[in-house]
Amino acid sequence: MPHETSLLQAAVVFLLAAVVAVPLAKRLQLGAVLGYLAAGVLIGPSLLGLIDDPQSVSHISELGVVLLLFIIGLELSPRRLWVMRKSVFGAGLAQVLLTGLLIAGVAFWGFQQALNTALVLGLGLALSSTAFGLQLLAERKELTSPHGRQAFAILLFQDIAAIPLIAVIPLLGAANAASAGGIEPLLKVLGSISLVIVGGRYLLRPVFRIVAKTQLQEVSTATALLVVIGTAWLMELAGISMALGAFLAGMLLADSEYRHELESQIEPFKGLLLGLFFISVGMSADIGLLLREPLLILGFTALLIALKLPLLWLVGRLIGDLERRSTLRLGVVLAAGGEFAFVVFKMAHEQGLFEARLHDQLVLVITLSMALTPLLVLALMRLSKPQVVPQVVPEEYQNIDSDAPRVIISGMGRMGQIITRVLRAQRVPFVALDTAVEAIEFSRNLGSMPIFYGDPLRPEILRAAKVDQAEFFIIATDDPQTNLQTAELVRRLYPHIKIIARVRNRQHVHRLLDLGAVPIRETFYSSLEMSRQALLGLGLSEEQAGARIRRFQRHDEAVLEAQHQVHNDLSAVVQTAREARAELETLFDADVIEERGVK
Repeated sequence: MPHETSLLQAAVVFLLAAVVAVPLAKRLQLGAVLGYLAAGVLIGPSLLGLIDDPQSVSHISELGVVLLLFIIGLELSPRRLWVMRKSVFGAGLAQVLLTGLLIAGVAFWGFQQALNTALVLGLGLALSSTAFGLQLLAERKELTSPHGRQAFAILLFQDIAAIPLIAVIPLLGAANAASAGGIEPLLKVLGSISLVIVGGRYLLRPVFRIVAKTQLQEVSTATALLVVIGTAWLMELAGISMALGAFLAGMLLADSEYRHELESQIEPFKGLLLGLFFISVGMSADIGLLLREPLLILGFTALLIALKLPLLWLVGRLIGDLERRSTLRLGVVLAAGGEFAFVVFKMAHEQGLFEARLHDQLVLVITLSMALTPLLVLALMRLSKPQVVPQVVPEEYQNIDSDAPRVIISGMGRMGQIITRVLRAQRVPFVALDTAVEAIEFSRNLGSMPIFYGDPLRPEILRAAKVDQAEFFIIATDDPQTNLQTAELVRRLYPHIKIIARVRNRQHVHRLLDLGAVPIRETFYSSLEMSRQALLGLGLSEEQAGARIRRFQRHDEAVLEAQHQVHNDLSAVVQTAREARAELETLFDADVIEERGVK
């Protein structure tokens, strides 16, 4: 019972630390990984000491890395690798080899480390954090940017390269080397890998097919976990990394029909256990060592970033074909150490390659480098704000020259283009304004159209467009705030003109109604048509579906008008919406009864 109580207490401590630290770190734009690391440092023996023995959770937390590698294996189908071959095997291979050899050389010649130790140290520090880097890019919406795609390719190769590195550490280790008997360990490794490959190819799919027929979600989840943990256990028995077995299992199932189901089942466990892994890393960080040797630890951290960043810049520039600003962002995101380095260095320590003090120093250096990355990214964003390149506007686009227009249109996006086509076909004289040269050029290429460059928020542009002679001013831009400001200016300068404005939502409608404009909801009519098509597909006739949609439209417009009278009172708006929902159901029910009576 005491053991059970301590286990529950540890679980509460871990969950509470994660719940507090991770949202706080994300709010500060530092990323979830840094939040987990900070939580581990806080509850570990170095500070509060809520958990005295970090090793007690290390074996469970390592399953997070195992599951991460299984997910990576699932995503690495041969076809995908072939499409990304240049970025993955070009830039990725160059980055790992160049960085690994450089750091290994510094460790070997500069710090007199043994050759095996220097190689493991160099290749381990060449790896960056996949979880940290991709999350940082995703939070900043940069995954699809040029440097984001290049970072993903390099991280992908690093994840692949981590597998043989993890597998070869026992062969390089002093403890294993002392007990090695010829080629027996190598044969044991090759035999285990062959068993996983053969079993995965001929057994996994039939097993999943049988389990799928049971239609029991819990059995399917248990089977997925059995495959991952079972292959990891087999590899551990062979004396190599558990992660290698999980990665191979994922690769073997990458092209199977069960891939997406497996990923969805494993993902929650992976996220939770990977978070536990980062917490355990933070717990093992020796803060006392940082306080005793601050210059040494901070110097090693700066040296790591100083060695990796220029090589990343070189690879991104020469192989990735990135421009300078994107290359610098790539370097900053990937210059820190990564989660696989924790795994590699822990194994190296257990195999006698690293002394305890060196291992503790490396854990601190990697943790600090990851902590510095978000700060470096923020600093880079402020220092390298993209310069706004002024648009080159041809002279003919700026000279607004037309006869007296009956309609002025602001905005030549999708809605503006349709409006101009209708007016042109009806031979209604109009003038269209836009601030995007590309939109003007595209519209003019379709025919001789009176479309000009001009900001409708500038009174002199409105005068040049002869708004005073027009009957209608149509605002079709996709920015609600710009639409409101334009409507306010036009209403103040030209009170006689009728304004028709594109609106985003009901709150936008109320503000434009206050200005006397006619609001047109940008998605309302298309949503009505989609609803009509759905009703037809559900068995209603054309007449019935049309009647329901017309009923809904009239009812919604009446409700909107009623809500406009109380739109400054939120409780009244909510109450009106509830009453309207019930009323609409009653009206639809009455229509059904009437239709049955007619029949």
